[in-house]
Amino acid sequence: MTTLIRKATLTAAGAALTAGALAGPATAFAAPTHTPTSSVTTDRGHDRTDKPGKGQRELNVRYEAQPNFYYCGPAAARNALTTLNKDVSQDDLAREMGTTENGTDSAHLITKALNTKSGKNDWRTIEITTPNADDKQTDTLRHDVRTAVDNGRAVVANIAGTATDTNGTTHSFEGGHYISVVGYRDNADTVKIADSANPNQASYWITTDALADWIATRGYSA
Repeated sequence: MTTLIRKATLTAAGAALTAGALAGPATAFAAPTHTPTSSVTTDRGHDRTDKPGKGQRELNVRYEAQPNFYYCGPAAARNALTTLNKDVSQDDLAREMGTTENGTDSAHLITKALNTKSGKNDWRTIEITTPNADDKQTDTLRHDVRTAVDNGRAVVANIAGTATDTNGTTHSFEGGHYISVVGYRDNADTVKIADSANPNQASYWITTDALADWIATRGYSA
């Protein structure tokens, strides 16, 4: 099994301004344009729903923003675990994953932490090693999201680059980032994201095609 390692060194300016990383797709921490100064906890207020015939479900997420530029992995995992009513701190998850200012090294560490903290062994790591996702990889992601959400679990994805959501808003993480996938609609052709980088953009919808290409060269825990 190939392990996706995502390490990079920050410049002094990058560390001070959280403006990104030098190596583009080789890193694994968030580079948000807005960095919250402290965690923000919000109950997103939507219960798990199932709308027959519309192929739509959403999980209840007790959202929390990341407190710094490199905690996207612990924050995404923490938000995912709240869908199972698990209350685990970002600091606890950071210790579990070995998160440093260089970020969290790979989706494999996210998977291990999710399984450990949930007390189950439901998550596995799926890699998309190609520069862009093909139809088969996208179909696999669609199936994995639908299966996980139907079973009450969120998916955590390691993404890099820029993607545009269904409202036309651009989300750019050239240095890499982790997000939680907490719902789907249209039979998982579109998925809901819980994004810890900016509490003002805590959630949004994105097509599964766009998400698959966002994950390309990295992996996800489902």
